[in-house]
Amino acid sequence: MKVVEKILGVDSKRSDPKFSYEIVPPQRGRSVKDIIDAAETLVNLDPQWIDVTSHASSAVFTENSDGSIQKRIYRKRPGTLGICGIIQNRFKIDTVAHILCEGFSREETEDALIELHFLGIHNVLALKGDSPNHQKSLSGTRTANKFASDLVSQIVDLRKGQFVSDISAGDAVDFCIGVAGYPEKHFEAANSKTDVLNLKKKVEAGADYVVTQMFYDNKKFFEFVANCRDAGITVPIIPGLKVLKSVNQLKSIPRHFHIDLPDELVDQVMDSPQHAQEIGKNWTQKQTAELIEAGFKNIHFYILNDAVEVANVVRKITKL
Repeated sequence: MKVVEKILGVDSKRSDPKFSYEIVPPQRGRSVKDIIDAAETLVNLDPQWIDVTSHASSAVFTENSDGSIQKRIYRKRPGTLGICGIIQNRFKIDTVAHILCEGFSREETEDALIELHFLGIHNVLALKGDSPNHQKSLSGTRTANKFASDLVSQIVDLRKGQFVSDISAGDAVDFCIGVAGYPEKHFEAANSKTDVLNLKKKVEAGADYVVTQMFYDNKKFFEFVANCRDAGITVPIIPGLKVLKSVNQLKSIPRHFHIDLPDELVDQVMDSPQHAQEIGKNWTQKQTAELIEAGFKNIHFYILNDAVEVANVVRKITKL
């Protein structure tokens, strides 16, 4: 089933509130066991869907025994398509595959979308992605999507049976398309107004819903939603949350995700660092309850591959 149908309540078998989750593929060389373990935990929480992130290739430099430097380019976390297939077909949980602009040509994107379609996966999240640490050359007539709005347009074209290659009378490849929103502004945007206008371009290109970057201050999310509605963005907006689990994350989360942590949360963790995980869980639980009370019945959790703390939050809210 398409994500937007679930959001709008077409799936009448599900009761409010509704939760979705996001996991990452294991690093190259690791087994898929952690993914399976996470999915087995999540399936008991009646998940609406599970997102699987995607990662472009990156350059890795190593020193040889003779002192020379060798450059290798590979994907540190391959497997997005395969993991989506495992989760959806083994656990019967709808999956959302992340599709990136950065690091992929439009032709490679089209191939991935066709494979997802063959696997019975009909939901994707269209993202610009992080800029790679090397410049990928495009051979021949190959092209790339520069912005997420361009990627959305390509996926919309597939809905019409229009392929990158010149295929006459191609079959439609229909996807529900999600895009990312940033309650605290994307770090590349000049200001919040510009960021919302960029989001509007993605929606106007054909996106069906928005899921936000993680945030720890609900007031910023509510303000973001209000700004989106004022700008004419009418599609569903799903809040994204992540449980803070350690003192180290007071530095790593702002650095990696370009967000601020509320003074109250930071003070609590600094005052009782040995209880950081419990404090983080209670904070997310409070956020979740407030969002549900405000009418946001769909909540998205960023869990990486450790579902235990999020499971505790969800069970507390839903009494599962």
